Order: sequence, then C-alpha cells, then structure tokens
Amino acid sequence: MRTLIVGARGYLGSAVAERLAAAGHQVVELARPGGDRPEERYERRIGDLTDPDSLTAAVTPDIDAVINLATPTGDAAADAAAVAALTGPLRGTGRAFVYTSGVWVLGATGAATAHEETPTDPIPIVGYRPGIEHQVLATAENGVRATVIRPGIVHGRGGGIPALLVDLARKHGAPLIIADSTVRWPMVHLDDLADLFARVVEQAPAGTLWHGVSQPAVPVRDLAIAAGQAAGILAEPRVWPLDQAREELGALFADALALDQSVSGERARDRLGWQPRHPDAVADLRDGSYPPARRVS
Repeated sequence: MRTLIVGARGYLGSAVAERLAAAGHQVVELARPGGDRPEERYERRIGDLTDPDSLTAAVTPDIDAVINLATPTGDAAADAAAVAALTGPLRGTGRAFVYTSGVWVLGATGAATAHEETPTDPIPIVGYRPGIEHQVLATAENGVRATVIRPGIVHGRGGGIPALLVDLARKHGAPLIIADSTVRWPMVHLDDLADLFARVVEQAPAGTLWHGVSQPAVPVRDLAIAAGQAAGILAEPRVWPLDQAREELGALFADALALDQSVSGERARDRLGWQPRHPDAVADLRDGSYPPARRVS
C-alpha cells in the first residue's frame, strides 16, 4: 500500500511510518510548505491542515490509504474542512482513511471500564473531537474505508506525557500526582500503538472505531513514582493541587491530566489479532526508555 501520513514527523507519526515501512508499505509524508527539511526518509508531498485544497491535491489516485496523525488545529471548522478535503478523493473507491482521536473524548469513566460503544463525554480540551469522529465514520457510507483510533496515554522511546512526569519530578524535587492520588490513566506503548495503526489500515472494516489501549487503568501514583526514579528523585510522591498545575501547565491540559479513566482495548485484540508486546508503562519509566538520572534526595 502507498500510504499518505499527515504528521509523519511527530512522536506517534514517526513510529507509525517506521512500522508501515518495515512491513513493506510505501510511506508518503505530507509536509507543511516552507518547513525545515531534515534528512528525508520518505516520498514528500506538500500540504497544510489549514489549506484544504493542498490536502485534496495530495491524495492522488496512487494513494491507497491516508492516516491523519496531525495535531488538531484547535479550530473545529478548520479540522472538519481538513477531514473533508482528505476524504473527498477517497469517496467511492474503498480506499482507507484513519483518523486519530483519543480516549479523553470519553471523559471520566468512574467505576466502569469504557468500551468503543460507551457514549462520549469529552473534556474541554477535546470538546469538538466526537463531532470529527462522526464526520469521519459517516464517510463509510460514501465508499471510504474510514476508521477512527483512540489512543490511550502513550509511552515509550523516552517521550510522551510520561516524559513530562519525569521533568516535573526533577523540577519540583518530588514525583507529582495531579489533583488526586486515585487517578488512573489508560496506557499504551508507542510501538504497540504503531502496530495497531498498521493492522487497522490493513484490515479494519469501514466505519469501525478502535481503542489503542494495552493497560486499561494504570494508577498515576505508580507512574509518578517510576518517573521520580527515572529523574533520580527519592522523595515521596505528592499531590499537586489542580490550581497550581493549571498555572504551570494551562487549565485545559492540567484538567486532562487529572482525568480518571479506565478504558478497554480488547476489541482490537479480539478482532484484529493485536498483541501488545512491549514493556508496561511503569516498567518502561523505571527501567526502560526513560534514561535514569543521578539520584538526589
């Protein structure tokens, strides 16, 4: 397959591009006009999420699939227009379109574990995302093999939100838990998630939704302690009051980090044969891809 990837240079996008290339697919990177041009590993086309015409022009007939991994613009109308532009050339062809959403659209899950059928209740930082999900999935009725993936909190290769926990522990001299010591996060390793993207673009039927989660509910307290170890911090973890976290991180993002969730990713295991193999989040932070620092008391 020739797969156009929007966001191929990002944290997740680069891993997905590597996974597809390793499987023998041809990766085509959509790059913004006028951007830096480091060493190019893939064929390159020019386009911008705020320029729908450039997106449509990039989806030529030789493109078998499009994966949108770009960071949303934050403008609901602009993101909807980008999806329309990317899916327009795919209509009536059966070619694939994969949209990247996220588990924050589910909101706080309480005692239950959310599944793909669970109604959305998005927090403000992703407030309009469910509407974009519906827009994407509706194109299945027009001959697009459209799918949506909702990743959990991604860890691996020393990056993602867990890297922020390491930085916060180092900066504040103690592992930090935002707002509430009982908060849990659904987690997934970057390379396991990249494998899920490959399986979805290769196999998934039109109009389907998938949770990219390998660990449904990891206590953030455990993650914070492991992040402290990676930062070389021996102090006990402490709860960071939400108002203080909002001042440093921004209100919307801090509220997202305080979100308690349990989310299942069993559907992908059962129906796509997805088998996460990489270290769990705590082990990855403590002993894996997050380099240990000199310990301080």
